[in-house]
Amino acid sequence: MESVYSRRIRAGKRRTYFFDVRATRGNDYYLTITESRKRFNDDGYDRHKIFLYKEDFNKFIKALGEAIDYVKTELMPDFDFDAFNHEYPEAAETTEIIEIIEVSEEKPVIIAEINIPAATNHTATNHTEDADKW
Repeated sequence: MESVYSRRIRAGKRRTYFFDVRATRGNDYYLTITESRKRFNDDGYDRHKIFLYKEDFNKFIKALGEAIDYVKTELMPDFDFDAFNHEYPEAAETTEIIEIIEVSEEKPVIIAEINIPAATNHTATNHTEDADKW
C-alpha cells in the first residue's frame, strides 16, 4: 500500500517509532504505528506494528490520552516528563541557538547560531537506513 505521510520519532539509541499514513486501493486511509528496536545480540531489528483505521481514530486518541494522563497525574505526579522533550538530529547538521536577548511578538533577536555537524558513525547510519527500508 502507498505511504502518503510518514513521521519518524527516534526514542533513544535502540528504539524508533514510525507513524505512516497509507492509502488503500479504494482511496481510503489508515495509520500504521511501528516500533522498531535494535536487537542486542545481532544486527537485526524487532518490529511491532499496529494498524489503526479511521473509524477508531477518535477512540484511540481518547484512550491513549486518558492512559497517559492517569500515569502523569495518579501514578507519577512528581515526575518531570518535560525532561525527556529532546529531539535527536535527523539532518546532517543542527542549529543551536546560543542566546536570545530580546523577544518580541514579531521575531526574537538571536545573538549567535552554531551549525553542529552530526556525528559520522557509519555503523549507526547503516542501521538507521536499514530500518527505513522496510
